[in-house]
Amino acid sequence: MIHYIRGIVAGVFPGGVIIENGGIGYEIIMPSLSAVCSVPQGSEVTVYTAMIVREDDVSLYGFDDRKTLSLFRLLTTVSGIGAKAAVSILSSLTADEVQKAVVFNDPDTLSRAQGVGKKTAQRIVLELKDKVEGMISGSAGNAAAQATAASGGGPGDSVSEAVAALVSLGYSRSEAAEAVAACGLKDGTAEEYIRAALKKISRF
Repeated sequence: MIHYIRGIVAGVFPGGVIIENGGIGYEIIMPSLSAVCSVPQGSEVTVYTAMIVREDDVSLYGFDDRKTLSLFRLLTTVSGIGAKAAVSILSSLTADEVQKAVVFNDPDTLSRAQGVGKKTAQRIVLELKDKVEGMISGSAGNAAAQATAASGGGPGDSVSEAVAALVSLGYSRSEAAEAVAACGLKDGTAEEYIRAALKKISRF
């Protein structure tokens, strides 16, 4: 399994790039929104990859970061969503936009992706909501831990850490603060506030 490739952009083709590493040119399919697809040839880049093996095809799919790779893997677990459909979604929407659409029960946003109909979008929301909330909560928890460490390693204010972590994930400060205040917890950890707040946000 190839987790990532660091190398030189040797070429760009519709739907992907060629990365040269160790004298080998790797043809990698990537979402059109990927930053790697727009860098000048000769630039050194790191691409996080997933190898999809089928009876008649072996393809390498690449992403700018581990978060987008993880979301790609989640999307391909949905019934009827293959690797090409997952890349199509991530070519129309950023990883953050996909996460928000799932958490906020917004299949209309997901159906903007080419080849994704309303029923498929609804299935994505239904099958991935809990998994995406867990994924966001874990990322936010890491952000909160980093914020605590940066401030000197003390326990800090869990509420403030939770709000800051949610803001770092793309939520507005007022939206994050309202959700944390409404979650009903007292003396919880930042991670507990984050998980409870995400459930509140999805209902607003």
